[in-house]
Amino acid sequence: MSEVLRAPQQDRSRATRQRLLAAAVESLAEVGYAATTVSVVATRAGVSRGAAQHHFPTRADLFAAAVEYMTEVRLAEIRAQASGLPSGAGRTEAIVGMLADVYTGPLFRAALHLWVAASTEEALRQQIVRLEAHVGRQAHRALLEVLEVSERTAGVRETVQGVLDMARGLGLAALLTDDSARRRGIVRQWSRILDQALREPGV
Repeated sequence: MSEVLRAPQQDRSRATRQRLLAAAVESLAEVGYAATTVSVVATRAGVSRGAAQHHFPTRADLFAAAVEYMTEVRLAEIRAQASGLPSGAGRTEAIVGMLADVYTGPLFRAALHLWVAASTEEALRQQIVRLEAHVGRQAHRALLEVLEVSERTAGVRETVQGVLDMARGLGLAALLTDDSARRRGIVRQWSRILDQALREPGV
């Protein structure tokens, strides 16, 4: 009987945690780090502050977990969408476009607020440095998978990393103005370069 009761409780706890994580990213993206307190996140998520602190003892824990969770969600979405794309012309551009959407969306803005805050808060910096290393590896691995290339091939690692760096640059360019028109052209050109590079015998 206790196991039967425990499952719904675990489901509710998991749902509460996910609401908190999503609310943290939304708040960071919309109002920034200083205005995103645990109380604000709890209110957005529709839970008590005590419930929020039960899941995440510190503010840094909440923010790091939020960015990690939402990154995993977005990468899973890219994997799912890429699996439905036809092979051949247009596939690479669609994948790079999806990646650019992640880096020009709320998740990137939330992460950027954390980077800035972490530059002056040592405890947060330690969290974010570890987080970025993990997220970077996850993004790199996901892009290798959806492009269907192997890192064992010479040059692939650097080529794929260059695409990720390009996407971050597009995210920065889009922070203050609508850069979507220029971004489409850049995504198209980078996709051609990527296709050519990945087809070359030595890459």
